[in-house]
Amino acid sequence: QVHVQESGGGLVQAGGSLRLSCAVSGRTISSTGMGWFRQAPGKEREFVAQIASSGLIVRYADSVKGRFTISRNNAQATIYLQLNSLKPEDTAVYYCAIPKSSSYTGTQMNQYNYWGQGTQVTVSS
Repeated sequence: QVHVQESGGGLVQAGGSLRLSCAVSGRTISSTGMGWFRQAPGKEREFVAQIASSGLIVRYADSVKGRFTISRNNAQATIYLQLNSLKPEDTAVYYCAIPKSSSYTGTQMNQYNYWGQGTQVTVSS
């Protein structure tokens, strides 16, 4: 059974940093892309970042480009999201997800079928 577990969220002041982790168990991730999404209160879940299986190709939402960095450690079946220069509008629950197709490197949520429970990130002004 595939299990996805996010961690690393918390409360931070604007301008601060956090590092989120996503640990996957029940399968390897070395051959699949992975994605991060977030959902702010009262808003729809949105794409944040995506990383290909090799780690060499990454994609970011325009709102986080230059501030967030996605990375992965296939040996540990873990992906990371480094959040720098945080803003109050980054406040959300952050989710990690595995796509239905290993080759998928897109941003559409309906193409991801394994999700974690999320980790809360709160940025105070």
